[in-house]
Amino acid sequence: MSPRGVATPDVRERLFAAAERVVEQGGPGALTSRSVTTEAGCAKGLLHAHFAGLDEFVAELCLDRFARTAAKARALSGLVGQGTVARNLDTVVLALFDSGGPALSGLALTRPAATRRIREALEGGAPGFTAIQEAVTAYLADERELGRVAATVDPHTVALALVGTAHHLLMTSWPGTPDPRPAMTRLVATLLKG
Repeated sequence: MSPRGVATPDVRERLFAAAERVVEQGGPGALTSRSVTTEAGCAKGLLHAHFAGLDEFVAELCLDRFARTAAKARALSGLVGQGTVARNLDTVVLALFDSGGPALSGLALTRPAATRRIREALEGGAPGFTAIQEAVTAYLADERELGRVAATVDPHTVALALVGTAHHLLMTSWPGTPDPRPAMTRLVATLLKG
């Protein structure tokens, strides 16, 4: 445990990763500021020193994970013409399920103040599902231009189907339910057939 008064390196990520482990192991009800700091191995007050409360912490955790996935989606533009289209898309859509995605979605739903804060941030331009969908659409359009995606494939519709399905699976999965990733991989392959 970090002693009091000693700086904790990369405290946000350390607390976020600890929260993901807590929720994956015990579900949304197990998340408290104490359970997070205990799991992170840091001082009990550290979470409240960096966040206004647990709702702000949960919102920031979800927004951080959305931003990470949106960054992966934007990186697709650098993969045009490389690897396989299916594998490149899998990297993005499956990232939504990494780091306890379904558990975190359930967590956000149990905390109305966090949900409100997330919605306001997304409406204000924070990267989320829309940014992911736009990046996937642009990527598929570029790959279609190169002939690596069938001319009959509509990039916007495929991107909407992928992001919409991922959103659905995130909202209906929780710890203990079947892993949604194989279904997403099959969907990517099916949609690319055009």
